Amino acid sequence: MVPARLPFELIRSPAAMRARAEDLRRDGLRICVVPTMGYLHEGHLSLLRAGRARSDVLVLTLFVNPTQFGPGEDLSTYPRDEAGDLAKARSCGVDIAFCPTPEAMYAPGHKSYVQVEDLDQPLCGASRPGHFRGVATVVTKLFNLTRPHLAVFGQKDFQQLALIRRMTEDLDIGVEILGMPTVREPDGLAMSSRNAYLSAEDRAQATCLSRGLAAAERALQSGERATEALLAAARAPIEAAAGARIDYVELRDAATLESIERVDAPAVLAMAVFFGKTRLIDNTVLDLAPVA
Repeated sequence: MVPARLPFELIRSPAAMRARAEDLRRDGLRICVVPTMGYLHEGHLSLLRAGRARSDVLVLTLFVNPTQFGPGEDLSTYPRDEAGDLAKARSCGVDIAFCPTPEAMYAPGHKSYVQVEDLDQPLCGASRPGHFRGVATVVTKLFNLTRPHLAVFGQKDFQQLALIRRMTEDLDIGVEILGMPTVREPDGLAMSSRNAYLSAEDRAQATCLSRGLAAAERALQSGERATEALLAAARAPIEAAAGARIDYVELRDAATLESIERVDAPAVLAMAVFFGKTRLIDNTVLDLAPVA
């Protein structure tokens, strides 16, 4: 028998969230959590729909986590729209929205953090020191509070997904991690809350990221395996885009994120590019294709 839908709940207290989750588990219900920083777009909603289809209770977390922002980053200006997010959440069948404050999540005297070694160092980890320590810590706390059986994340944040999978396995957390494909605008731009920062001109130029990924994929399909050549194909559209400033464009082993000289197994092509102060990320997994 399919459990009856629960009335929508908004919970702000961590203690109340944990108590509610414990009750739901005692009732034998399967809990799914979708952690987000809010300002929901279609990419987030696709994660919620995936979670809704796979659980009895769907929990959305809305929390702009201060510990994953570095000095000078956009913590204070990160886009927020709680009322709009809650309306979208309800339209996707969310049962519980957990919306804590930073003060509630990090009480005075907080000294404990979670770090996943090696996976946190390359790519965004090199550009944003301490970022993934903040991610690993807040995800661990959210798992402890929402007590899920399943958690859904987007593959647009490939390194984050890999790190959370490693952490969950290493620490025996007992949560199934589901990664869902990147959702894109019709012109190929990966959906992101930070897209709201882009000027009209930068928005038009930002498609260079997806065009770079596509160029590398075409090169791979044509038989190219050398990292240097694939990266050159990926960088060309970005270097030609007005206003684009590359943070990194790298090709790494998809399982370990280690550097590679050629593609002999699935590899992740990942990039971060600035338009003004706005930093966008994107990636694709390059699978081996038969050479004609």
